[in-house]
Amino acid sequence: MKRAGLIGGAVGLVAAGAAVGLATERYAIGRIRTGADPEADEPFGRLEPDRSRIVVAADGVPLYVEEVGPVDAPLTVVFVHGYGLSMGSWHYQRRGLDDSGYRLVFYDHRSHGRSGRGPATSSTVDQLGQDLDTVLAELDGPVVLVGHSLGGMTIMALAELHPELFDSTVVGVALLSTSAGMVSELKLTLPAALASIRRPIIPVLARGLTRSSALIERGRRVGSDIAWLLTRRYSFGTKDVSPTLVGYVEKMIAATPVDVIGEFLPVIMSHDKRAALPALREVPALVMVGERDLLTPPAHSRAIAAALPDAELVVLPSAGHLALMESAAETNLALTTFLTGVAS
Repeated sequence: MKRAGLIGGAVGLVAAGAAVGLATERYAIGRIRTGADPEADEPFGRLEPDRSRIVVAADGVPLYVEEVGPVDAPLTVVFVHGYGLSMGSWHYQRRGLDDSGYRLVFYDHRSHGRSGRGPATSSTVDQLGQDLDTVLAELDGPVVLVGHSLGGMTIMALAELHPELFDSTVVGVALLSTSAGMVSELKLTLPAALASIRRPIIPVLARGLTRSSALIERGRRVGSDIAWLLTRRYSFGTKDVSPTLVGYVEKMIAATPVDVIGEFLPVIMSHDKRAALPALREVPALVMVGERDLLTPPAHSRAIAAALPDAELVVLPSAGHLALMESAAETNLALTTFLTGVAS
C-alpha cells in the first residue's frame, strides 16, 4: 500500500508537471497548425498500392499487405513498422523509392493498422517475428528487411527464430531507431526522483490501459492539444516540424487501440534480443538513428553496430524517433545507397 501510494503520488506529480509545462505551449497550437506548412498538401494516407492482399498468420490472424513495384524485381524490400503505428509511417520511403525498380512490400503488424486483431497473449515480439516469417514465405528471391523501432525488434526476433534465413533469403537488414535491449532503462526525461519507481509504474500503467480501454478510447476521440504536443515531443527532434506531419502521426497512434498499446508496452520494456544479433553478421547491415531520439537513443544503435562490426552506422542530426519521416531525404539517400550495394 505504501508503494502504491508512492506510485500514485508520483504519477500525479508527473501529470501536474506535464500539465503546467504543456499549458505554456498550448496557447500557440492554433497558430502553429494554421501557419505556413510545406507539407500541408502531402498525400498522407492516400498512396495507392500496385497490389494488396491478406496473408494469414499461423494462428489465423489476417495481416494486411501492400506492394509497389515489379513482382519480378531482382530485389524485394520489406518494410516493418514501429509500435503503435502502421505501414503509413513509411510514407516518404514509399514515395522516394517507388521508381527504384525494387519490389517494395509493406504490411501492418497484427492488431495495428488494417491487419486483424490478435489475442492479447499474441502481443509479443516473438509472435511478430513469426508473422514476418509468414510474410516472407509469400515472397520469391532475395529480400532486404527494413525495420523501424518495434519493426527492428521484429527482425531480431526473426533472426533468433530462424537464423538460417539470413544470407539465404534475407540478404541485408536496415535497423532504424530501434534497440536490442535495455529499453526499460530509459528515463524518457522524467524527473530524477522518479527514476527508481519507473519499473513498477510500467505494469500498473499497462494494466490500466487494458482495463480502462473503453473509457480512454472515448477520451481519445474527443482529441486534445496535449496528444499533439506529446506526439511532437517524443516522435520528432525539433519543434520545427510540419504540423500536418505531426497530426498524421498522431492519427496513426490514435487508430491503434489503447488495450493493444497496453498489451505490447511491458513486452517492449522487457525486450532483449542481443543474443540474436550474431545471426545478422551474415548479411550487410545499416543502422540508423536520430541524434535526438528519446525513445531509442543513439547509444542503443551504437550498441547494435558494435555487435555487427561490418554494419554502417548513420546518426541523423537533430532528428528524433521518427527520423524516417522527419529526415526523410537523408534516410532515403542512406537506404538507396545501402540497397544499391546489396543488389550489386
